[in-house]
Amino acid sequence: MRQLDPIALGADIAAVVSLLGSASVGAVFADELRPMAGLFGLALLLATDVSRRSRQGPSQIRDCILPLIAALLVGATLVGALGAGLDGKATWGFWAAVIAVWLTAWRVVTALIAAGREGRLARTLVNIGVPLVFGATLLFLWEVIVRGTGVPSVILPAPSAIFARLASSVPTLAVDFVQTLHGVAAGYVIGCGAGFLVAVLMDRVPFLQRGLLPIGNLVSALPIVGVAPIMVMWFGFDWQSKAAVVVIMTFFPMLVNTNAGLAATGAMERDLMKTYAANYPATLLKLRLPAALPFVFNGLKICSTLALIGAIVAEFFGTPIYGMGFRINAEVGRMNIDMVWATIVVAALFGSLFYGLIGLIERQVTFWHASYRQRSA
Repeated sequence: MRQLDPIALGADIAAVVSLLGSASVGAVFADELRPMAGLFGLALLLATDVSRRSRQGPSQIRDCILPLIAALLVGATLVGALGAGLDGKATWGFWAAVIAVWLTAWRVVTALIAAGREGRLARTLVNIGVPLVFGATLLFLWEVIVRGTGVPSVILPAPSAIFARLASSVPTLAVDFVQTLHGVAAGYVIGCGAGFLVAVLMDRVPFLQRGLLPIGNLVSALPIVGVAPIMVMWFGFDWQSKAAVVVIMTFFPMLVNTNAGLAATGAMERDLMKTYAANYPATLLKLRLPAALPFVFNGLKICSTLALIGAIVAEFFGTPIYGMGFRINAEVGRMNIDMVWATIVVAALFGSLFYGLIGLIERQVTFWHASYRQRSA
């Protein structure tokens, strides 16, 4: 006997409630929202259909297409209903429909994850589809909750308002991004490079480890809001002071990860290199550094996010009249919260792309390593 799936059951119940609630919504806005009743009925049938599926692999992925399309249609109709006059005065039928879309998307994501356990193609489709469905659902919920409840834009703007402001402010945001990028790039290269070289030096001269690690730990614990004004006084208002803050933030994570990676080789491998009469440079290049690559890339990925955060925060304490941190600080004072969120979106996109680029390089460089094979299994 099959075990009851609570998510599927919840999706079915929510779809039934949304179908009943569509009459309530249509009664208030009959001309604009009468097609919603049919869409809700379609969502009900498809949510019930996907809840009954038990197949695995690509077949189950195909079973998710129709419920996903239904959720998209209903979600688009709900957003359109907000523009037709429901802003700040959504009825109970509207919220029942929102819950139905949410639970249907939840059920689709759950089914995709289950299907991804069978076959490489299924895993690839799931790796792409799950983040897209999950992210779209979050944006949909953000949009309808903010607009449906009438949240003021100075508290939290809707995603549509943020992207509209982003599209209309591309030149300004581009100049700010380039200014911040100077500090991020310079500080990232210097900080990560210095952390890597010092870790190799510590590995070669063991007594330095006892002295440098506590100092590095102390530096990493320094509050950025206290360090940034000092760096501005030392290096000026341009990107050099932001690069100095980024160096401080990225040096220690890179140092610790590289040091742990160099110590990851076992005694048997090191003894084997000794039997070959390998000196320290040969052992470092042919054994210890290759074994440390996953740790090194882990440090690079951690520092990729810290670098952007450090540069933006540093711009709060002194910068020319452009830069992402300056833009956030200035627009908050003007109560232009949509512009603040647009800047945050740009920073988040860049940080994600930067992190993804490092991850892609890691896959190409460490494909032979046991840790990569375990993740791919």
